[in-house]
Amino acid sequence: MSQVFSDKVFYHIYALGMGNCAKRNDFACPAGDFFEKLAGRLDEMRALGCNALLIGPVFESTAHGYDTVDYYHVERRLGNNERFKEFCRLCHEKGFAVVLDAVFNHTGRDFFAFKDIQRHGYGSAYKDWYVNLDFSRRSAQGDCFEYEGWAGCKDLVKLNGDSGAVREYLFGAVKMWIEEFGIDGLRLDAADVLSKNFLDALGAFCRSIKPDFWLMGEVVHGDYAEWTRNGRLDSVTNYQMYKALWSCLNDQNMYELSYNLDREYNSERGMYRDSALYNFVDNHDVNRAVSALNKPEQHIHLLYGLLFTIPGIPSIYYGSEYGIRGVRSHNCDYELRPPLPPFGALPDFTAPGFDAGFIRTSITTFAKIRGQHPALQRGSYRQEFVANRQFGFWREYNEEKILIIVNSDFAQGFVSLHTIPAGEYESLTDGRVYHSDVLKGLQMPPCSILILRKK
Repeated sequence: MSQVFSDKVFYHIYALGMGNCAKRNDFACPAGDFFEKLAGRLDEMRALGCNALLIGPVFESTAHGYDTVDYYHVERRLGNNERFKEFCRLCHEKGFAVVLDAVFNHTGRDFFAFKDIQRHGYGSAYKDWYVNLDFSRRSAQGDCFEYEGWAGCKDLVKLNGDSGAVREYLFGAVKMWIEEFGIDGLRLDAADVLSKNFLDALGAFCRSIKPDFWLMGEVVHGDYAEWTRNGRLDSVTNYQMYKALWSCLNDQNMYELSYNLDREYNSERGMYRDSALYNFVDNHDVNRAVSALNKPEQHIHLLYGLLFTIPGIPSIYYGSEYGIRGVRSHNCDYELRPPLPPFGALPDFTAPGFDAGFIRTSITTFAKIRGQHPALQRGSYRQEFVANRQFGFWREYNEEKILIIVNSDFAQGFVSLHTIPAGEYESLTDGRVYHSDVLKGLQMPPCSILILRKK
């Protein structure tokens, strides 16, 4: 398994939302102070257990960040290059890796190359920078040509990643961000529709500058091995596991999670057993964790316990540690991307009916345990047992063996572990010691998790 970033716990920030920025860029506003204010929260994020930041689009854009206008300059609604450079320096000083959201599949309509094609039509020197331009008909937006947008969205114009000129421009930007800002990695937006040749070339280029540079791709469907094989990318977004994590709790069906873990990480036949995929329970595109769960009061603790003990790299989405609710509507992501202090008050949808303070305690506890035990960072996976509402699995690395047992039932759950090695097992949450004889007939409290290290 690639060891790059296996020790990381991410704090994922959608910057334009968290910073309460104007919905559209007027290209005239003074540089914002987002990074100075965010710097004041770094110690809080570190105390939560995070040691890496994934910051959603910071390049100059027209609206939501994914409609890029300039890859060489920081979004003015957030700040400027000098302010961001100082922020990156401070992050590294405090022990954070910095990963940026990179949108290389498409640009916004205000990008200089697209504007030139609007002005000069077929005579533009940039007409080969985009795919499927058709100068025989007009677009619905009034352009003298038709073009392809990402997923049919005409505000996101599909770049030609196989063009030498496009690669020179984009790779030049990457070089600048690595050498001048010291960034440690990129999350590649819409990686599932970027050409494999482009990804291979990008990977080789980045690692020629910084050998341990981390590349993670946004991939929803398909065989993730297509994007991680042969050193192409280090990781991809594990949407398959994301679904299983909350769904197995809602449906009281631990078989769903056990099936997916075995499929992905079985030490002999797992599809992704040699990859450290990027795990999450929510992000800027899907419902907040407490909104995804039917019974968040009982199950949020288990959700984060599983996130930090299954194979892969865990990520916390900004604000979810406060128990923020948020549901994606058909045409609006606002609830998923709200401002947070110091950029605004906590949203009104932060009261899920319980004191969310225990969520932060849970995250902090599980992150600390993961950080202290290599078996949870890079260990193999092996199932011990599974029932409808109970589940047990091993993580093992060198001599360290850790057994995780979950009871998702709202009542006491009986767990029988007849095959575990004899000896003593220490709970990593409270220090209590269990003998193997006790574990052969264990009554677990409702909605509980045990993380046991064999002594």
